[in-house]
Amino acid sequence: MTRTEKGELINELKEKFENNSFFYVADSSALTVEKINKLRRICFNKGVEVKVVKNALAIKAMEGHPESRNFSQIFEAFKGQTTLMFSDNAKLPATIIKEFRGKDAKPALKAAYIDTDIFIGDDQLEFLLAMKSKNELIGEIIGLLQSPAKNVISALKSGGGTIAGLLKTLEERAQ
Repeated sequence: MTRTEKGELINELKEKFENNSFFYVADSSALTVEKINKLRRICFNKGVEVKVVKNALAIKAMEGHPESRNFSQIFEAFKGQTTLMFSDNAKLPATIIKEFRGKDAKPALKAAYIDTDIFIGDDQLEFLLAMKSKNELIGEIIGLLQSPAKNVISALKSGGGTIAGLLKTLEERAQ
């Protein structure tokens, strides 16, 4: 690979890291070409972009970002063969890895980057699968906020006939 090609690849990766709040670093070294192609196809169909990268180039691409992105803590995951999985959904790559490998040990999760939080090691996969997405949390909060209001409205509606009847009776007695 020429110096120009490396520079282009670093710039492309820099842009990917800049535009994605969620990416996974996986080890797929023991997978056959057939299995790698199957994994790529599954990821493509689910909207997850897969890139096999050289570790030094990925680290170089991340070094240009501000400290607030917290990339330096994920550098230790870039050893051996590295596959990057970029997604708009924080949980989707974890789901794909879990479903794809079944009883196999590969692809193994080296690390995950979720909104400046770093999760290192394959043992974090279950936690990432259990983690709720932003939209799921917002939905739960809205449901919790709506519940008391619905109960009050329901109570007013059910007692509304009684209150109206009571007021009408009082009005008739007053006349």
